Amino acid sequence: MVIAAGGTAGHVMPALALAEALRGRGAEVSFVGVPARVGSDLVEAAGYPEDRVALRGLERRITPRNLLALWQAAVAVPRMIAILRRREAAVVVGAGGYVAGPAAIAGWITRRPVLLMEADSRLGVANRLAAPLARRVALAFPLPGRGGRRYVVTGRPVSAAVRRATRTAGRRAFGVGPDETCVLVAGGSQGARSLNVAAVDAFGDGPPFALIHVAGPRQVDEVRGMLGGRDPGPRYRLVGYLDNFPEAVAAADLVVSRSGGTVFELAAIGRASVLVPYPHATGDHQTTNARWLAEAGAAVLLPDEECSGRHLRELVGALLADRRRLEHMGEAARAVGRPDAADHIAGMVVELATRRRGRRRRRRR
Repeated sequence: MVIAAGGTAGHVMPALALAEALRGRGAEVSFVGVPARVGSDLVEAAGYPEDRVALRGLERRITPRNLLALWQAAVAVPRMIAILRRREAAVVVGAGGYVAGPAAIAGWITRRPVLLMEADSRLGVANRLAAPLARRVALAFPLPGRGGRRYVVTGRPVSAAVRRATRTAGRRAFGVGPDETCVLVAGGSQGARSLNVAAVDAFGDGPPFALIHVAGPRQVDEVRGMLGGRDPGPRYRLVGYLDNFPEAVAAADLVVSRSGGTVFELAAIGRASVLVPYPHATGDHQTTNARWLAEAGAAVLLPDEECSGRHLRELVGALLADRRRLEHMGEAARAVGRPDAADHIAGMVVELATRRRGRRRRRRR
């Protein structure tokens, strides 16, 4: 199988979860990405081979750079065809981002079945263009006008580490006592400045609970500067990035975060949350993601413009004071989660590969 995933870590993480499920079924998996892409180190660390093709995304305005992007996409198709033949790929999986388009075209030209994954609450540009070429499109959410046999609502794949995460193991990993209250603040893989500012303002003088603050690798030094000479004490743990993020979610009683792909980890683990959507996300899909959990009773939606230190401190305090509500929110999150999404999609991929082998045998006869 060849998985094409590029653009952001939001495309790479569900692709890795799917690759993990496929490898568990005995399939050989390789990736196609772009040079210097966010998440390439994750693909390498997971032990998957990766071919890289020069590509760039289209800008959302008229600019000469879009001509270069279109030219690169056209040139990428024959390169993708060569990669598929060299890897002897049975199925092409487009995991979103601008790599998925040329990969889907290459799969269609070489008569390989194509499966697309859409991890957000709207169909991205590449997936919209490539959908007519795909046998299956796995959706994280039901989307208006996307029904029939081709579109299947599976949820967004999460890794085995997410499915295995437990409160006991998470608290042991972070040194949090079994009866201690713990809050996780996380702004996604790149951090979120508004969330960091609010967290420092709310809890920088010393939180009355264990606080794990994941500021983002590029913003952690700025957050240290925001703290200035204040010492928030040993209960305030500030980090740039966590390799064991699912354990941090499992350790927490309440999670404050952006509402990208993290919402599926929150649902799979079953944690109450305060979600602060990134206001400039494409199609405002983070607000839709947050509403999904909020309407299920699993989260509180806090608009970015209202995310002040005072508001965050009051909201977190009110939720922590109502333990029964926190428990109900966690149960509601778990009820709407789809932790088996990776296995569901892996099953579809294997089915497509099996059908292709059957057709090839019949042609040879």
